[in-house]
Amino acid sequence: PFAASAQDHAQAAPAARAQEEAASIPFANRGGVRDWRAQGMDRIYFQDSHGQWYLAKLMGSASDLPFTEFIGIDANPDGSLDKFSAIYVKGQKYPFESFVKVDGPPSKKARAKRKG
Repeated sequence: PFAASAQDHAQAAPAARAQEEAASIPFANRGGVRDWRAQGMDRIYFQDSHGQWYLAKLMGSASDLPFTEFIGIDANPDGSLDKFSAIYVKGQKYPFESFVKVDGPPSKKARAKRKG
């Protein structure tokens, strides 16, 4: 069995935070985003051109997000999408609270199971 010391955990935490802070989709303003999926009113999944998924949590709720077919991406000046970016839904700007790499959005089965 593997036992992790407190020191191991102390070293792992900053590395995890650094990875979270570094999550970014380059060239989001030039085809770097392949797909996106809303999850409720305050989360949105983005897939980059290489198939990697990211989860952006919005600072506030966007009541139209679950029903919209189009979003605007407010990328950084270098064109990247990260935790300092935002989206537009029906003209309203929603900044990101966080932006992290994830395995992908929940499956439709998982969403249906959670609701029932």
